[in-house]
Amino acid sequence: MPVLSGIHPITEALRMGRPLDRVLVAQGAGGPRLQNIIDLARRADVPIRFEPRASLDRLAGTSAHQGVVALGASTKYADLDTVASKGPLVILDGVEDPHNLGAIIRTAHAAGAAAVVIPERRAAGVTDVVAKAAAGALEHLAVVRVTNINRTLEQIKERGYWIYGLDERGTQDYDRAAYNAPCAFVVGAEGKGLHEQVRRHCDVLLRIPLAGKIASLNVSVAAGIVLFEWKRRGSNPS
Repeated sequence: MPVLSGIHPITEALRMGRPLDRVLVAQGAGGPRLQNIIDLARRADVPIRFEPRASLDRLAGTSAHQGVVALGASTKYADLDTVASKGPLVILDGVEDPHNLGAIIRTAHAAGAAAVVIPERRAAGVTDVVAKAAAGALEHLAVVRVTNINRTLEQIKERGYWIYGLDERGTQDYDRAAYNAPCAFVVGAEGKGLHEQVRRHCDVLLRIPLAGKIASLNVSVAAGIVLFEWKRRGSNPS
């Protein structure tokens, strides 16, 4: 049975009416945020159980569950066709760290993206760790899982999308680029960047100039910088 843990993910799951089998609260845990979860669960007729913290640790696979675990929360991947016309896409070329994936999902939602697209293989999928890092954004942002990133880039190009790749070897500064609509932003894997074939599918390769001696940024940070530059321009720059 799928497991969801943490205050933000479970609160959003309850607010959005996501089906939950039951909510488990650690015995002795309290506070207004946990009480809010208890109230939401009761209003939704979701059973609540108070159990030893060790039981929650075992279910969540970690002790960092903030005193609450939900069972029966399943994440369904969206279809590309249902999100392609709703705004910019954030496409991840092999991001493997679930914390980075969760952070990107959270940032993409905050910036107004329509969906995050991830590959089926050699990349992080949506897990409890991802949901917790996304801090509730999974309830509001579609995640699309595809078999082949290159084929997906070809498909959205056929729909008229402009493809912007984030790459430290890029020739165009992110804050000087003319963002055409509709658009998709492609982010590479940790430490590896974009695969060569993926780079070839990009219309523009964006770079983020750095003042320090570090050669690159964390992928979630880089994604946030570019997405909020797009948003700053009014989400319809020219």
